Amino acid sequence: MIISAQSAVIDGQMRTNIWIEIQDGLITAIGDGENPNSQQKYSQTLIPGFVDIHCHGGGGYYFADPVAVNVEKVIRTHRLAGTTSQIASLVTTDLTTLTQQIKRLIPFVKSGDLAGIHLEGPYLSHAKCGAHDPALLRTPALDEVKALIAAGEGTIRMITIAPELEGAIESIQWLVSQGVIAAIGHSDADADTARAAIDAGAQVVTHFTNAMAKMVGGQSMATEVLEGSDIALELIDDGTHVPADVIATMLKRAHDRTILITDAMSAAGGVDGKYAIGELDVEVKDAIARLTSNGALAGSTLTMEKAFLNFINKDGADLLTAVHASSTLPAKVLGLKDVGNIAVGNRANILAYDGKKIELLTF
Repeated sequence: MIISAQSAVIDGQMRTNIWIEIQDGLITAIGDGENPNSQQKYSQTLIPGFVDIHCHGGGGYYFADPVAVNVEKVIRTHRLAGTTSQIASLVTTDLTTLTQQIKRLIPFVKSGDLAGIHLEGPYLSHAKCGAHDPALLRTPALDEVKALIAAGEGTIRMITIAPELEGAIESIQWLVSQGVIAAIGHSDADADTARAAIDAGAQVVTHFTNAMAKMVGGQSMATEVLEGSDIALELIDDGTHVPADVIATMLKRAHDRTILITDAMSAAGGVDGKYAIGELDVEVKDAIARLTSNGALAGSTLTMEKAFLNFINKDGADLLTAVHASSTLPAKVLGLKDVGNIAVGNRANILAYDGKKIELLTF
């Protein structure tokens, strides 16, 4: 099949009047100008499918749901909003339950429906636990971390750890040695501790400025990861989690290190109402999710489409920066070599963008 478009972001560059050949779901050729064999022409700009490295649920369900069809509904909800690759994030729970949740997701990773599993907990700070149950938080004993990775049978791609916890740096070093992404977050660490984690191999900051000490002088984790490193920074761009001035600073100082995420809870793609995260009750009002117990933010109701549009239309990111943050960089961080760009040899995960919405193209 051959398609053509007035414009497209091709391998990180804007090109006009192009055609793309697709065979068996892969991009086999890209050319300029008119192609007489083009079967579909698009007036929108073609961009690569979104890659979400931090998502818990959507469509009314969580990735932790014990019913496989409900997990499929989460995947479908986000796919319809342009997410063509994603990893399933699991929140803090007891180790037995967490292991069961991991085991249930393995078939989805093996089939290619998911790109891996992310454990956001239980190795988080009590002081910055957010919507995680503080009674279930633990310190990262290395043998325990190894057991969780073994349970995943190669499917666990990332673990979030608060670097100030006892055993955290040792665990980060071991995870990196095994090809597992060590993310730092839900942390009360100072700048020196954050630097130690980065030196140990940490690659990602879990939802930058959320559930961490804010940017104060040069002594906070937030300041260190923004100004003193080249680590990737996750961003929940829903207009609530991160102030506009902070996003403006990210665009100025770390536009090439910013990764758009959803951190979506079950209400993503749904409506306001009563929900839960683990055993904690949540109320979603005006699309903002908060714990009923203390009003703390409890994930977002974002889809990647909404995050992408917010980044451009509210925060002023240019299209190439937004594509890099929503597709190219997250794919690179996950080590996914055939997604994240429209390029020869990659999967034909392509979206059409008209400035107001995206359309998932199917071939």
